[in-house]
Amino acid sequence: MFLTASAIVFAIYFANVVLGAFAGAAFLGDVGEMLVLIAATILFVIAILKKEAERNERKQAEGISREDENG
Repeated sequence: MFLTASAIVFAIYFANVVLGAFAGAAFLGDVGEMLVLIAATILFVIAILKKEAERNERKQAEGISREDENG
């Protein structure tokens, strides 16, 4: 969910840059562009941290089940 939201927000940023470069019709100013890019970055970091936490939980669960089988 967060990764998708990050991609959507980044697409808005990218569209603004492309429109500004080729058509001269950017719809965000400098501050708006910065805020959109920061939002995309924050959403991306949240997505990666959640994925890493899920992976660590899975590894711990596998480690506990293996100890039960061996012990």
